[in-house]
Amino acid sequence: MSEADLHPLPAEEPLDEDLEELDEENRLKSSFIDKVRDALDAGDTGRVYDLVEPLHPADVADLFELLDGDERGLLASAITDLMTGDVIAELNDYVRDSMVEALPAATVAEIAEQLDTDDAVQLIEDLDTEDQQAILAEMEPEDRAAIESALSYPEETAGRLMQRELVAVPETMTVGDLIDYLREQDEMPTEFWEVFVVDPRHYPVGTCQLSWILRTPRHIALTDVMKRDQTLIPVTMDQEEVALRFQKYGLISAAVVDESGRLVGQLTVDDIVHIIQEEAGEDALLMSGAGDGDINEPIRDAYSARVRWLVANLLTASVSATIISLFGGTIEQLVVLAALAPVVASIGGNAGTQTMAVSVRALAMNQLTRSNTRRIIWREMRVALANGATIAALAGLAVAGIFSFSLGGLLAVQLGLVIAAAMLINIITAGLAGVAVPVALDRMDQDPAVASSVFVTMITDSMGFLVFLGLAVVSGLVG
Repeated sequence: MSEADLHPLPAEEPLDEDLEELDEENRLKSSFIDKVRDALDAGDTGRVYDLVEPLHPADVADLFELLDGDERGLLASAITDLMTGDVIAELNDYVRDSMVEALPAATVAEIAEQLDTDDAVQLIEDLDTEDQQAILAEMEPEDRAAIESALSYPEETAGRLMQRELVAVPETMTVGDLIDYLREQDEMPTEFWEVFVVDPRHYPVGTCQLSWILRTPRHIALTDVMKRDQTLIPVTMDQEEVALRFQKYGLISAAVVDESGRLVGQLTVDDIVHIIQEEAGEDALLMSGAGDGDINEPIRDAYSARVRWLVANLLTASVSATIISLFGGTIEQLVVLAALAPVVASIGGNAGTQTMAVSVRALAMNQLTRSNTRRIIWREMRVALANGATIAALAGLAVAGIFSFSLGGLLAVQLGLVIAAAMLINIITAGLAGVAVPVALDRMDQDPAVASSVFVTMITDSMGFLVFLGLAVVSGLVG
């Protein structure tokens, strides 16, 4: 062994300043993006490639999102062989679609053929049927058949997400046979963590992790070392349910089976991470009524998604306005009621939002089911009662103290008791609504994340005004 082998020289620092692409916050520098733009404008594809080649796939995806729509197609054409599955997976949906639409079908087909099946499907699944067919016509027959098979399954199901590239071997093999097979095969998945063992009908009968294979003597039969219990994913299972199974059972990969139980693909945890992120972000945006909430979303789509919920809020707000108008005379007798009524409604709304968020998450995670609905409602009611008692006491004391000088001691105490009682009732109502509304929507096969906030807000606002102003009248606070 040479001295150089024992003491290798330090790697030379890159001399090209273009390699210093990221700022201190790990974002692409504006100066770097300008260099890419200048190279694209000049038609210097070699310069573009040299600039982009050192980037991490996630940074390449960010670069696409930071460029204008007409520049994305030029960039994709210049760096075709850098468009790996990792880049495609990181791309924003709208950016990916606009990029693909700007490219010739042959170029998209070339990119798709370099990807795993699931990433290739993700690349073209949202295109028009005509554009899909044009791209598929440019692909090799084997790749085309795999993508067409995936597109035949419903969107957001395991069949769309799964990778067809996997390692499946017969149960008659020994560990030595398997090791020799893995070494001799030229076409293997780029990454895999376990080998699927199948019977003659291609039904999965077990799995072997690579770590087990490496530590087991060659003569041992696979049937003696494989794990027979495995989580099988039906091709038609919704992606959200798939993610829950991976999370619940701590899976790294799982076999996907068709309607007859035959092994047709696999899902890996890296795909599931994206699903979890996507579903969590989608639920949060739906609860706010912001649609997809994407800054790359077309203005028309953003308007359509948001305006309908604003109209719904306008209609529900009219209910509260109607209740207030019924107590117009009461408010005129004691103007301070107009200042305090929104406080009661606001606190109730916040309490309802808290409970609703917990309930929607529990429904999404299968923690709230038909079997425990009553227990969860009772739990949230007790939480609401404790919260309501605390807030009611604080609000009552504060109101009585603040208005004791302007209204007089007795009237201020009475006002404090009224607002305390209204707070308690409205927070308890909010707790009940925060669970009942999402559960009811879920039982009607509606997404509870979409419409729950509208109904919960309407209930808490209306009850807040009605209870507070109604108690003011009933208690004799006003004539």
